[in-house]
Amino acid sequence: MTCPLCRTEGENILWQDEHCRIIRVEDADYAGYCRVIWTEHVAEMTDLDAAGRDLIMRRVFALEGALRECFRPAKINVASLGNMVPHLHWHVIARFEDDAHFPDPIWAARRRAPADQPQVDDDTLCRALGIWIGRMDD
Repeated sequence: MTCPLCRTEGENILWQDEHCRIIRVEDADYAGYCRVIWTEHVAEMTDLDAAGRDLIMRRVFALEGALRECFRPAKINVASLGNMVPHLHWHVIARFEDDAHFPDPIWAARRRAPADQPQVDDDTLCRALGIWIGRMDD
């Protein structure tokens, strides 16, 4: 299998079920950078049935809520690109006005050296994420 998102080795998994997993991306500039990854290898949202589309978006919204609660960012960026890896996944990123790329996407050219961002440990983020998932699933 050549798809890197079909494999979970080395991932920092914050939460998972049989349909998707939420990982924290190791990025020195962005402590609040996570991905929601659909387990089955599909490329687009329209490859999912209505229940699958609803489920993955509830996970994206739950992650957004947890990141906002834990990091208190200026903005949350949510993106589904898949141009390089055509496996359905969403990037959910806490952004700060003094981060290395703000107001541009994190994939743009740097504007400045990154400022220190809030540091939130995995356990704190996992607890908040669990609460938000519970809210979204009610």
